Amino acid sequence: MLRPTKLLCLAVLATATLAHASDSGVAPAASNLIEGLPITNSMATGWAVSAFIIGLILFAVRKPQILPTKSQAVFESMLEALRDLFEPIVGKKAFPAAFPLLVTFFIFILIQNWMGLMPGVGTIGTERGFSDGSHTFTPWVRPFTADFNGTIALALVSFGAWLIIVFKYAGPKLILWDLFGNKAEKSETPGWLYPILSLVFLIVGFIEVFSIIIRPFTLSVRLFGNVFGGENLLHGTSFLFIFYFMELLVGLIQAIVFTLLSSVYIGLICNHGDDHDHAEGHGAGAHH
Repeated sequence: MLRPTKLLCLAVLATATLAHASDSGVAPAASNLIEGLPITNSMATGWAVSAFIIGLILFAVRKPQILPTKSQAVFESMLEALRDLFEPIVGKKAFPAAFPLLVTFFIFILIQNWMGLMPGVGTIGTERGFSDGSHTFTPWVRPFTADFNGTIALALVSFGAWLIIVFKYAGPKLILWDLFGNKAEKSETPGWLYPILSLVFLIVGFIEVFSIIIRPFTLSVRLFGNVFGGENLLHGTSFLFIFYFMELLVGLIQAIVFTLLSSVYIGLICNHGDDHDHAEGHGAGAHH
């Protein structure tokens, strides 16, 4: 019987053998699987992984029990760990709406990042030759996060969800105060300094608006650059074990980073809403 370490070595060797099918590395653009149809290999991989996640969830929680089964216990433990991670960041008010989105982001991106490490992914496909001697190679499977269009789509979903959640749970008034309001305590600030601070916070608010606008771009570039660069590194080094292990960590870290940033963006506005309302109420009470 083969030990787990031997099985892993055999898997890496098999992947290295398949890697010789494509010496040019990973193409920056996704390829159409069917000529004439706008269906790329990254899109097909995204659909397949989505169907797998849905099936896995339905299988794990098809009949929830008070005494959980092994699959239910694993699923609940993972959700509990993610809840402990995200709830302090997002805040209790927005957490019920944000948590399903964040969990989906983490699981989907993690699986997609690790797809590129599977033997045959990116190296098994269809090769077409032409009369001039040139040829093209179309991989059948490409990780969704290794396609810039895919990471842009994920970032736009994150940005759209952020808009909906912050307007629902914080409201326009709190958002405007958070962006442009003077955060200094008027009672503790000299009278001549308070208007200057108001101008400073106004300017900083416009800078913050610009940083919010470019969030989809920064989120998508960060994720795409790490995954795409890692795939090319693996192909260039014939899937050496040290780089293979490193990409396992990078795939996990990038899934956490994308999800954490999405939660931080929500929490920056929603997580202090209760404190702000409480402070306003306290101030009004003191005034009366």
